[in-house]
Amino acid sequence: MLGEVIIQKMKKIKFKVDKHILTPKHSKLSEKEKAQLFEKYHVTSKEMPKILRTDASLRELDAKPGDTIKITRKSPTAGESLFYRVVTDV
Repeated sequence: MLGEVIIQKMKKIKFKVDKHILTPKHSKLSEKEKAQLFEKYHVTSKEMPKILRTDASLRELDAKPGDTIKITRKSPTAGESLFYRVVTDV
């Protein structure tokens, strides 16, 4: 016998991606913050970059389609860089 292969089905990932050191901070904007952001950049939610509701980083945020997520990444040159995404199902 050369070896045995065991295949198991994982029901849920136990690793919390949002707590990993390489995962940037994700936070959900309030409706007021969202309106200010859209006004500042003269955009609508349809024009914003998207992030899937099923993204592992959003698991703890209880994000729903239409919510706006602020992503804060560490940058060696700028210190911190901000990115915004609108939650979508597709």
